[in-house]
Order: sequence, then C-alpha cells, then structure tokens
Amino acid sequence: MVELPGGAETEERAELGPKQIQSRRMLAGVLVIGALALIGFNVSLNREANGCYLAARAWGASDDRKKDADPCIDKIFGAFISDGTGVVTEKTQQPVPSYQLVKGKRPKYLKWIQNPPKYDEANLLIGLGFNCSSDLKVTESEDKITAVVDITEPCPQDTQIELIPIKLKKPLGDRPIVTVDGKPLTLINPEMPSWGKVLKELATGG
Repeated sequence: MVELPGGAETEERAELGPKQIQSRRMLAGVLVIGALALIGFNVSLNREANGCYLAARAWGASDDRKKDADPCIDKIFGAFISDGTGVVTEKTQQPVPSYQLVKGKRPKYLKWIQNPPKYDEANLLIGLGFNCSSDLKVTESEDKITAVVDITEPCPQDTQIELIPIKLKKPLGDRPIVTVDGKPLTLINPEMPSWGKVLKELATGG
C-alpha cells in the first residue's frame, strides 16, 4: 500500500477496487514480459547477423559491414551451382586457403544463411569468393584430398562467400586435405557468437 506522509493512502489508490488493482498489476506484468521478449528478439537477430558476418570473415570475405544490411543474405550463402566436381584443365591453379569439417552437429551459422547445405550433403565445406567458387575442383584419392581453384590468376578478395559442400566417397580418416604444391589447407571452425557476447555488444554499442 502506498502512503503519503502521515500515513494517509493516496487518493487514487483509495479509489481503486481489488479488481482494478489486479488489472493494473496484470497490465504491468504483460508490459514487462513484452519488453523482455522484444529484447530477446533483438538479441537473437543480432546474434544471427553477427554469426553470418563472422563466418564470412573467417572464410576470407572483405570487411564491408556498412553495406551488408543482412550478412546472412548479403555476405555468405550455400552454393547454388558449384559442387567442386570436374577435371582440372589449366596448366597452373590457385590455392584454396581453408576448409571446415562437418561432423556431429552442423555449424549453427548454417541455419541462417541462404540455401544452406543439407546435413547429409557434406563431409566438409569449402568457402570461396563468389567470383571464383565455380572454379573449385576437388579430387579424392586413397592418400589425400586435393582442392584447387582452376584458374591461372589469383582470386580477387570478395565481399561475398559461397560455401561449397563436399561429399566424400569414403570417410576422410587420416587423409590430409591439400591444395597447390601439396600445401595443407587450414582447418577453420567459424561459429555463432554467444548470447552473452551479443547482449554485451548491444548494451555497450560495441
């Protein structure tokens, strides 16, 4: 009960009946729940966008965040045509820098990108700039997996990354994944940022 100095009830509170007081409490509760839901929704959207952005950057996309209204659409997406198959035709090729294994649970950022590879479509992922992704060639032998970009000039850095799912004929095992001149690819593991990290960034503007 709210009291004024001297112990008198406020006039407004004195005029409210039990049902009106209960209704106000319920309304206040609904407003609090709505505010919390809105905050949670905002954190979720920011987490998804940050996850896609960080994944694209890990794959080598150039930093153009100001122009990426929605990184899950503008910056990274699953392959629509490229699949890594085909015969190498050029005399020299360009290296593939990195790959990601797909085992156990799928990387969570794949849930939010356009045209994500299905779980059973890939043993590993290779991400390349959109302008070079169609030239990816992956060959599998008994002792290694070889991935190259079948062009003679280096790939320019791109703001968009296309993820190509690679389905191996047999389990990877201990076979190395190599590129031009037998150089090993770098294993990366981009993932979604934690809820706490995103909430902190929203609170601090970081």
